[in-house]
Amino acid sequence: MNDQRNTFGAVAAEYDAVRPYYPDELFEDLADVVGGAAQRVLEIGCGSGQATAGLLGRGWEVVALDPSAELIALAQARLSAVEFHVDQFETFAPEPAGFRLVASAQAWHWIDPAVSFPKAASALQPGGWLAVFGHVPSSPPPKVLAVLEPIYAEIAPDLWRPPPQAWYLPEGPVRELFDASGLFGPVLQKAYTWTERVTATGFVRQLRTRSDYNVIAQKRRDRLLFEVERALAPLGELSLRNETHLYLAQLRS
Repeated sequence: MNDQRNTFGAVAAEYDAVRPYYPDELFEDLADVVGGAAQRVLEIGCGSGQATAGLLGRGWEVVALDPSAELIALAQARLSAVEFHVDQFETFAPEPAGFRLVASAQAWHWIDPAVSFPKAASALQPGGWLAVFGHVPSSPPPKVLAVLEPIYAEIAPDLWRPPPQAWYLPEGPVRELFDASGLFGPVLQKAYTWTERVTATGFVRQLRTRSDYNVIAQKRRDRLLFEVERALAPLGELSLRNETHLYLAQLRS
């Protein structure tokens, strides 16, 4: 798990270029419970700022951390108003009861829930909120699956499975982990559906930023992605459906 977690710095520039941002509606829904400008927010696993920008856009005071110095540097270059820290949540020392919201986009699954939920609770003000959210790509269209399946069967059958992001689906463990912590009230869950259009090259660029691809041998990875791009290119621009899933709960009094 740690091997995968630590792969992102090596692909930081590509990550910053191709990773999608988060729906405006999600931040509007957070604002309904968090409140207006000047509320303090702690973001866990900010990457190069894909969700940070949305938090900052609500007028909140954002403290953000990520273990990758390379990703933090890219985020800092674009979002100078944020207080950034290069650190893992496990070793970071947030101000006790200092935040109205603790948020984590596409990063909560890296942290042991025995640590993540209690530490988030200790960082929240009374009545504060924890928001966990992530993108999940839907299964590609049948014509895409038809050309990809034989390539993966030959080169990387271990990667022909639901992506790591599936952790954030409603049938995944997120709601159960909230409940098991005993620290938060009822979990509010909402899904936001959106579509992106990408070329074969763009599709492969996104795969190059995935942790499960970056822990396999480079020679095999390069061969796989070369064949994927070559097979998809004749299909032209691809329309891919995605869902962003939000889990939101208030700290118990």
